[in-house]
Amino acid sequence: MPLHRGSHGEPRTEEHRRLALNPFFGEADPTASMDTAPPTHRLPDGPLSPSTAYRLVHDELMLDGNSRLNLATFVTTWMEPQAAVLMGECRDKNMIDKDEYPRTAELERRCVAMLADLWHAPDPATAVGCSTTGSSEACMLAGLALKRRWAARNTDRYPATARPNLVMGVNVQVCWEKFCTFWEVEARQVPMEGDRFHLDPQAAADLCDENTIGVVGILGSTFDGSYEPVAELCSALDALQERTGLDIPVHVDGASGAMVAPFLDEDLVWDFRLPRVSSINTSGHKYGLVYPGVGWALWRSPAELPEELVFRVNYLGGDMPTFALNFSRPGAQVVAQYYTFLRLGREGYRAVQRASRDVAGRLAGGFESLGDFRLLSRGDELPVFALTTNPDVRAYDVFDVSRRLREHGWLVPAYTFPANRQDLAVLRVVCRNGFSSDLAEMLLDDVRRLLPELRAQPHPLSRDRAALTAFHH
Repeated sequence: MPLHRGSHGEPRTEEHRRLALNPFFGEADPTASMDTAPPTHRLPDGPLSPSTAYRLVHDELMLDGNSRLNLATFVTTWMEPQAAVLMGECRDKNMIDKDEYPRTAELERRCVAMLADLWHAPDPATAVGCSTTGSSEACMLAGLALKRRWAARNTDRYPATARPNLVMGVNVQVCWEKFCTFWEVEARQVPMEGDRFHLDPQAAADLCDENTIGVVGILGSTFDGSYEPVAELCSALDALQERTGLDIPVHVDGASGAMVAPFLDEDLVWDFRLPRVSSINTSGHKYGLVYPGVGWALWRSPAELPEELVFRVNYLGGDMPTFALNFSRPGAQVVAQYYTFLRLGREGYRAVQRASRDVAGRLAGGFESLGDFRLLSRGDELPVFALTTNPDVRAYDVFDVSRRLREHGWLVPAYTFPANRQDLAVLRVVCRNGFSSDLAEMLLDDVRRLLPELRAQPHPLSRDRAALTAFHH
């Protein structure tokens, strides 16, 4: 969430504010009580009618982009009307009031059990987990559990002389950098090299030492949609333990891939089938197919979640164990997650994710056939692909493409890669449920129409790439 400043710019004149309102926003008399628009950076002196307040906010939001055409976001932008009705019925329920809303709490418990079974927990009945506001919070909780378990193993050295570290690829989502900053953990990152755009297992193992709390594997990199080799990572850490005795756990950040791989890549071993995987997170509001924001964090057994991190609160008459950074939050998204699990089942999820992957593959091939672009990934893991311009394309760059597509309503991010591949600038396309093959063809048609103008440019219009690289994830 970006930080926002308060009021900016010169105060509006009374004349300007009077003309800012449509007179017909008045209830009965189009000119009654409509002399001036309400202030925008301080509370108004008095109330407005609900319809007037609604129209003011509604009209301003028209300037936002169309979420269905936002190919930057992984977040779900379409659900069935029935799900929206359920969410409306539950928006006033506070998830933390488990004694007052026991059925909502039960649906959360069922979702945890379903995910534990889906991710092959040794005993789904004893696996522990919780809902969160998204993967960012889930990752924070998983990181805290790793740090506390490391501290328990090193009570003779921590915190006086030892500083914990967490090993990850440089392609991790920013929430992991936040975790390391907020909880004073050294982030050890494996850089990109050549055409490897994510973590190298052996390089990760080489960064581990007695102060390593864990290694993060990403099942679905946000940079290019590729899976990191979690099984190979665990094998490298197994070998490290044989040589040194260091027993380093693995957390799998499956923000997107943990809701894709179980249905489309069933033979891929990445989850609790690997004994070294201690915890997994996912975003229910990404390929879990629920509106934001809901995430999930699961541990393979109670042993992986230190008991001292679980707070037992006597709240509103009930003994409530809780492990979360947030306290009050709506139950609507958890209910919507259970609805989606119930509605689709395994076969339904498989059909939805297969359709998204097929659209991504066809769209990636369509870009490649234009002749100006080189694919870095093809959407055959996550339904996500990244591409850049071919070396002989000198008249424009990916930032020009992104800017021109925005004129047609498409939000396609362009950005540079991190350390060791900062020379590489790409476009990334995320295909989600609701992004159909028809929409994909419309996007390609718009690119085809733009190419002659882009090719006719004397040079790329981008000058400051750092300023243009505003979106990574």
